[in-house]
Formats: sequence, C-alpha cells, structure tokens
Amino acid sequence: MIIWLSSYPKSGNTWLRFFILSLLLKDQKDINLKDLDKIKQFPTKAQYERLNIKNINYENLNEISNYWERSQEIINQNPGVKFFKTHNALCKIDNNLFTNKDNTLGVIYIVRDPRNVITSLNNHFHHENIEQSKKFLFDERKGTFNKSKYLANENFALPQVIGSWRTHYKSWKLLKKNYLLIKYENLIADPIREFEKVHSYLERVLKIKISKKKFKKAIELSKFERLKVIEEKDGFSESVLNSKTGKKEKFFYLGPKNNWEKMLDKNISDEICKEFETEMRELEYI
Repeated sequence: MIIWLSSYPKSGNTWLRFFILSLLLKDQKDINLKDLDKIKQFPTKAQYERLNIKNINYENLNEISNYWERSQEIINQNPGVKFFKTHNALCKIDNNLFTNKDNTLGVIYIVRDPRNVITSLNNHFHHENIEQSKKFLFDERKGTFNKSKYLANENFALPQVIGSWRTHYKSWKLLKKNYLLIKYENLIADPIREFEKVHSYLERVLKIKISKKKFKKAIELSKFERLKVIEEKDGFSESVLNSKTGKKEKFFYLGPKNNWEKMLDKNISDEICKEFETEMRELEYI
C-alpha cells in the first residue's frame, strides 16, 4: 500500500522526505541527498513501463490518467508499504481518479503559506516576474511537465495536474484515510513538535516503534542548513538548470529566511489573501 507525501510545489516536500528517510533507514550515519531516490515521484515513465502497454503517449496528460490506478495496483502487488512523493492534485480526469482507498494507506500533506510559496516558485521556475508566479499560483488548470528532464531520466515525473494552491490543498483533504496535515511554518518554528506528529503517525500507521534517540538524530540530520551544505558540496539532482545562466539554481535556497513580509509587495500579498481567504483563515495564515 502507498503512503503519499503530497504538497503543492515548493512547500517542503523534499524536507519531509529527508526526515522520513532519516527516521526509517537503519543506518542514519551516512544519509545524504542521494538517498532521496528511495522515495520516488509518481507517476514516472519507469512505473508505467511495467504496464507493458504499447504506444502510451507519455506527454499526454489525459492518456497518463488512464493508467494512474492500474499502475498503482501493480506497484501494490509487492507486499509492504511504499512512500511516493507527488505534486499531483487528488483530481479526476475522464473519470480517472488519481488514487483511491484501495491503493492508498494514507497521506502526509505538507502545506505552506502561499505568500511564501510564490517567492519560492519565482526562484525555482525562473519566472520573469512575480506576476508570472502569481498566475501559476492562481491557475486552476495548471499542470507541469519538464520534457527535457523526462527525456534524461526515466524516473522523472510524467505530466501532473497541480491546479491552484487552493484546489491542491482542498483536494487531498478529501482522502480521509490516515490523513495527516503538516504546516511548513510549524516545521520552522518548532521542528521537534511538528516532526513528532510525523513520528507518531508512522508508528501508528506502520505499526512500528521508533526510538526517541533515533527521532532526535533524524531531526539533526534534516536541518535545513545541513541540507544546504550537502547541496553545496555534492550537488542535488532535483535542482533546476537556469536557462539564462546555464547553471543550476540552489534547491535549498532561502528556506526559513523566506519571509513574505520582507520580500513580497503588499499589493501581491493582498491579492493572494483575497483569492485564498477561506483556506488561509482555516489554516490560520490570516
């Protein structure tokens, strides 16, 4: 069965994955960013090739959706729990649901204040200006597919439906089975308390015990500044190439220092709050 690690882009999914791996791997000593490959994205070309279906158009989102559930059924033929990262909304295309309770054991959803998400989107996707990032954030029909990365790496994600920040957050709430909400801001303000929620969740859902010593070590290993240093030294496969400079941008960029109050124009901030008022009040962002 699958536990989804789901989030809107640039909301802390990679940080969460690294913590979970630090917690669950037997040997914590040598864990690094390459270990993130142990929690892959869904869907990828490699996963779909196991379907043995000829002539799938891997660039066509509608065609990809035809095999969402079937691909997961094949994955779940192997016993045990699997973790998958996804930015896909829990949506339906042509009556094809992204996932269902038969394939899913649970979901850990990480959410981030959209006023901070927008500045990270701007840096990560090299948008020309903040207005372009705002359009990305608001777009209900937004999808992503990086053809160059897909061609270079069979494990890179196929086309995904993202939708707006609101739609993404609301969609995964509909999956009531072992749903855990984690707030990025709480990970920064009180990582021990917020990561303890993940710790307790995994113990309950996986029916295992994880020592407090291992929990504390996982938090140390997962500190943002440590991940930033590792990326500086070894690089990171998930960082994005800047088409203008020809150099890879830093994936672990500002993190806790990304403060919308200091970086975001008030008019943009006000527009975001107006657009997502209901959800932001629900999450106590406003």
